[in-house]
Amino acid sequence: MAQWTSAMGAAQLARLLNSQQERPAGPGARRPPAYRALADGIRLLVLEGRVPVAARLPAERELALSLSVSRTTVAAAYEALRTEGFLESRRGAGSWTAVPAGNPLPARGLEPLPPEALGSMIDLGTAALPAPEPWLTRAVQGALEELPPYAHTHGDYPAGLPALRSMIAERYTARGIPTMPEQIMVTTGAMGAIDAICHLFGGRGERIAVESPSYANILQLMREAGARLVPVAMAEGLTGWDLDRWRQVLREVAPRIAYVVADFHNPTGALADEDQRRRLVEAARSAGTVLVVDETMSELYLEPGLEMPRRVCGFDPAGSTVITVGSASKAFWAGMRIGWVRAAPDVIRSLVAARAYADLGTPVLEQLAVNWLFSTGGWEQAVELRRGQARDNRDALIAAVRRELPTWEFEAPQGGLTLWVRTGGLSGSRIAEAGERVGVRVPSGPRFGVDGAFEGYVRLPFTVAGAVAEEAATRLAAAAHLVRTGTPMNGNSPRTFVA
Repeated sequence: MAQWTSAMGAAQLARLLNSQQERPAGPGARRPPAYRALADGIRLLVLEGRVPVAARLPAERELALSLSVSRTTVAAAYEALRTEGFLESRRGAGSWTAVPAGNPLPARGLEPLPPEALGSMIDLGTAALPAPEPWLTRAVQGALEELPPYAHTHGDYPAGLPALRSMIAERYTARGIPTMPEQIMVTTGAMGAIDAICHLFGGRGERIAVESPSYANILQLMREAGARLVPVAMAEGLTGWDLDRWRQVLREVAPRIAYVVADFHNPTGALADEDQRRRLVEAARSAGTVLVVDETMSELYLEPGLEMPRRVCGFDPAGSTVITVGSASKAFWAGMRIGWVRAAPDVIRSLVAARAYADLGTPVLEQLAVNWLFSTGGWEQAVELRRGQARDNRDALIAAVRRELPTWEFEAPQGGLTLWVRTGGLSGSRIAEAGERVGVRVPSGPRFGVDGAFEGYVRLPFTVAGAVAEEAATRLAAAAHLVRTGTPMNGNSPRTFVA
């Protein structure tokens, strides 16, 4: 049986190779042989996630025709990639991309340090801000006033409190997407929502298409559920999705589920435009794929006057193709573990029925607190405060990184909480390792990829302000210096990422 999960056409791969910027050679340096340049180009595409791991490459003859080179050149490049561990082949099944067995692959998601363990460490591992006071305190006080009638019940509401389900439905309806309370289930955060969806639709061995890169904790959740992840590379920059790739994967692989973040994507910060959203819904509907859309960042637009595209579920209001996941954890506070699912009523009923074997329901007091915020207008005021915090932090971090690490590359997103940073040719895994030594915790790029891509990246959340952001950049520069100079760490010499 073939080991590949998606296919890369010859014309598509040739286009990606031709789009690479040629790196200037040093004085007197010779140009590499054609096969070596081709092998290096494919290897870089894999490491940067533009060609997914486990993607079947075109046959030698097809690629040679598309690149206008000899078949011998392509054969030699493929052999070099096999020798280096970036390609695997099997007679009759073709060749597919891989990463070397020794590549440093983080095996887990992102686990926040407990506050008492931080000490002098600057923690950039978690994209979360402190609570927007006084709104947290007011919401809890309001919830306590509403609690007595519920205290006389058993307290189990598998679908969520009726009042909160109605309020969430009204908020979708107010945005032009007619929604009934029967289309809403309240969950324990967005993670609880996606876990329930994966267990309902994505049993062990099912294929799930995911953006590449994607949110580390969701990838880990899906791995542990036994899913076969099919990565789909993001478009270049902050322009959202590559619809040609999405249509190809949905048509050829027919995944049961596709998971996407359309609004200020985590980690890249990309914002999918309205046409991309419409076309992806149409492609998923044609393929019979359930499109799970994570909206946890949708309200964190940071540029005043930014006109947000229509919600993805606006192109499937009945919820027959699109399942939407929302949460209070990013827009309000990570400690407020309230999420929700919007889908067709029959899907909601199935999710609720399955919940009897999971967590039974979501804490009543927290649901009442979120309902208080929604019903009083406190949510809008709290989120506006959150936007101001994130905007100031983003601008401070960007200025500090550009000053301390001028060779690092990134684009400033218009919203969300994260910068996706190319680390000037250094290994993101080694920078994360060195960062622990110099007092800054940062997640490396491979955490956000499938099977080892994005070694040349780190994710930087803009969750620290002012002087702390400046100190974080200073410590990152110190970590980069340790990696660049090959200073031994824990007895091992750090390895630079060579494109």
